[in-house]
Amino acid sequence: MHAQGAADRIFLYALPLTTPITQSGSKGVHFPLLFSSVRTPFCCHTEQTGQPATRKCTYGTTKQSSIWSEKEFTHLLSTQRSFPSGLLLTRGKWTWIVEESTHYQLCGIMKFYNVTRKNEVFVNEVSASVVLLSASEINDITTTVKIFSQHPAGGPATRKDGYWPVYILQAGKTTQIKVVVDVKAQHGQQLTKLQALRLDLNFVSYGTAGRCLERQNVILPVQYPEVPQNPVWQPMGNGVVLPVRTHILCHMDDPLEVVGRYAMPHIRMGDMIVIGETPLAIMQGRFRHPCNIIPSLMAKLACKLFHPTSSLATACGMQALLDISGRLRAMFAIVVAVLGRIVGVRGLFYRLAGEQARLIDDVSGTLPPYDQFITLGPVEAQNIAKSLEQKTGCGVAIVDANNLGRVHILAASSKVEPDFLKRILTSNPAGNDDEQTPLVIVRPLKAPST
Repeated sequence: MHAQGAADRIFLYALPLTTPITQSGSKGVHFPLLFSSVRTPFCCHTEQTGQPATRKCTYGTTKQSSIWSEKEFTHLLSTQRSFPSGLLLTRGKWTWIVEESTHYQLCGIMKFYNVTRKNEVFVNEVSASVVLLSASEINDITTTVKIFSQHPAGGPATRKDGYWPVYILQAGKTTQIKVVVDVKAQHGQQLTKLQALRLDLNFVSYGTAGRCLERQNVILPVQYPEVPQNPVWQPMGNGVVLPVRTHILCHMDDPLEVVGRYAMPHIRMGDMIVIGETPLAIMQGRFRHPCNIIPSLMAKLACKLFHPTSSLATACGMQALLDISGRLRAMFAIVVAVLGRIVGVRGLFYRLAGEQARLIDDVSGTLPPYDQFITLGPVEAQNIAKSLEQKTGCGVAIVDANNLGRVHILAASSKVEPDFLKRILTSNPAGNDDEQTPLVIVRPLKAPST
């Protein structure tokens, strides 16, 4: 919902410690790094590929990251029940080719799928542009995008002038494109303040649905914060918390790799890891640009029944829910909810429309660059929580929290203590602005003996 803002984060919580905790100064609690030596920290693998370990969470070639990337098509299919044009374009797997102070080059392979059973779909036009996110001015930074078709044998070859020849994609078939993005700094400026790129790839599909202008957006992080050696913990209720800054997450980030890189150096055996539902959904690629959503008459009427701050109070937000839950289920939920209001019963719509109705974040509900997208709730939350516990040895929970004090645990593994977690997260330790802290470690303090 709008009220959530950037409050959905990744949180971490630790069980009581036997090692004494000492305070240093009045601003927070300092824990010695000795804690991380209690167990072998999990971290991103460091294969000999020439890439810094920090980049490997996103652009790595580890087995874990490859497994996550292979799930992208399934994740995209889960964002809606049907694709009217019959054409689906993945965000793809990207590689960092050139990393210099004045020049970045990234290369990605994106794949078109014809998801229809019997209809051909024409890929009429393909073009792209880049939007930069930076902590400073970008006047002297230039970007170029080149698109190379990689059709199966017999398809039209890539033209040197950049023109895209029409390609006919048969039912159930795929084709792919290679996209090369160059970012260069001019007049002595450097790229060190650049945080991320947003690639807007526009394409025109043509077929039984008519001529449809569509777009796929790819977020490419290019700035990775260092893991602090001496973090400062903040007192919070009967525990302490450590907000942990990460890079801007994207669809290529595996939750296990992200937790391993930024969180594991600060936690120990017996800890519990909680992942915010919005960051998890982003890592699953479950965000849609409104330009790809065509509101139906039902969506335009139904959205007027909700409070203005609700993520379902806009036609596109409501349509995003209809695309997941289905029109019949949503219509039934609306009718029952209206009847319930008449007799003084509220909240029936969210109970009947499904869990996604509570989890959708409309435009402006997430931090940039995702503030221009509609972010859906994650899928397979329970399986992910269980898998992460098995691989890290920590209890894991998936949490939806906001700045109004509401904490909802979507999924939890066996080692989670939900009551303590809810009390700590009620105050929203991750913040509600652009802190870019999707990881927070929460550790309870043992009461002193008398």
